Amino acid sequence: MLILGIETATERVGVSIGGHDGVIASFQITRGRRHAETLVPAIEFMCREADVSLPEIGAIAVDVGPGLFTGMRVGIATAKAMASALEVPVITATSLELLALAVAEDDRVVVPVVDARKGEVFFSMYRGDETAVRAVATPTCGPIDSVVAAVIERGQSVVAVGDGARRYHEALQVDHRIEIAAETFDHPSADTLVRLAHRRSLREDWITADRVEAYYLRQPDAEINWTTRADRA
Repeated sequence: MLILGIETATERVGVSIGGHDGVIASFQITRGRRHAETLVPAIEFMCREADVSLPEIGAIAVDVGPGLFTGMRVGIATAKAMASALEVPVITATSLELLALAVAEDDRVVVPVVDARKGEVFFSMYRGDETAVRAVATPTCGPIDSVVAAVIERGQSVVAVGDGARRYHEALQVDHRIEIAAETFDHPSADTLVRLAHRRSLREDWITADRVEAYYLRQPDAEINWTTRADRA
């Protein structure tokens, strides 16, 4: 079964196609939040170049966040629309687990850190290897100092990964136990998403399009602004 992976939770737009034989086609671009203009043409281009028609797709995989609200919504809306039209299931993953999975290669703790803007980050902690990871801390939204505090409390060496770790690397590296992963891994990968989705598809770990929801961790900006205006009134 071929799986189409859609990744738009951060600055990067990524799409991949793969299945039992691994990833067979991939496209990614980082162009400053032009997710809506980029995603559908990217899917069409990749399918054309890989000689894959949409009816051959057996499932849609999508990163549901946390991340940039607009990017997440573009990816989720596209995944739901395509899954409904093709009558195929959806396999979801979070940006935090995808970041962790990309660099997990031993039993060391991985701390995925996604830039949430407004001086905050989304982060958690995982253990695992290149095939699977499990959360060992509750996903959280907070200032970068809270990441450092969580590492100090755990008392172990960790590797931090993600665009949040890159942006706040100086604040993180005040603790010698925190290693920053290579820039290559700053964004969740659609290739990693497809590989994870394939493993989940083998046990039919999927949902219908109408059940797909964004994983925010923080109230969307529009709702925050509305609440602020209402409070002032």
